Amino acid sequence: VWVSRADECYPIVGNPIDAYLKYDRIITIAKKSGCDAIHPGYGFLSESAEFAQACFDNGLIFIGPKPQHIELFGDKMASKVAMKKIGVPVLEGTDTPVINKSEGERIASEIGFPVIIKAAFGGGGRGMRIVLKAKDFSDMFDSATNEAIKYFGKGEVFIEKYVQNPRHIEIQIVADQYGNVVHLGERDCSIQRRHQKVIEITPSPLLNDAVRQKLSKISVDAMLALGYESVGTVEYLVDAEDNVYFIEMNTRVQVEHPVTEIVTGIDIIQRMIEIAAGDKLKFTQEQIKFRGYAIEFRINS
Repeated sequence: VWVSRADECYPIVGNPIDAYLKYDRIITIAKKSGCDAIHPGYGFLSESAEFAQACFDNGLIFIGPKPQHIELFGDKMASKVAMKKIGVPVLEGTDTPVINKSEGERIASEIGFPVIIKAAFGGGGRGMRIVLKAKDFSDMFDSATNEAIKYFGKGEVFIEKYVQNPRHIEIQIVADQYGNVVHLGERDCSIQRRHQKVIEITPSPLLNDAVRQKLSKISVDAMLALGYESVGTVEYLVDAEDNVYFIEMNTRVQVEHPVTEIVTGIDIIQRMIEIAAGDKLKFTQEQIKFRGYAIEFRINS
């Protein structure tokens, strides 16, 4: 259906994964067709700093953030360090990759159980294990690193304090090339299965206004400090005492972005394209109006 609506379309040969990961073919076709910009979607190359840089190197506009920001937030540890440096609260844990199991056990003991082991170069719940007791650490460490190698090609993990029964809140950010940054409210993705989001709702029914404003301000201030451009999603955990902790940032469009569009009336993809074209934001924070609720249910198989 989407291809049939395009003015022009070109085949990318090869199996589906290779076709969308070997970006040299995409760039070649883009240049031959006279295209001047590429939107990477929300998977495959959307979080590839290498692809974004290759677009710029070939005279094409990458519709998304700067390559250095994609690279920074693609590394969960580096992004955690960077955010901590500008005053964003983060969970206690490692700042550098952990490969050695005995070192991991020592670190986990210093942090105090429960802890969570996470793949340093992955996401989507892969390479992630919760360790409630010290006696379980060894098996969980092996399981997490083996899965990280299988899915991401790298076995490095980081270890951090595990927050039990947290609220998982993400803030949608939009930033232009002229230092204007706004937020489009939050999405609550606390209902998950195997670390995979199942239900997304905006606004969150679990947040009070004080925490909502705090999360929004932290996110906007952080993106201003880092000079971020385009759209992005800053993700946090909120504990039972309303303490907030940055966990990661997605520099691509989230699959759940339509719930935000429904309550704000703002087309996020359109904003991405306009920002990449060099346009200023056409609205201020005060002009954004939130109306009603929107919910997305994911079907997991």
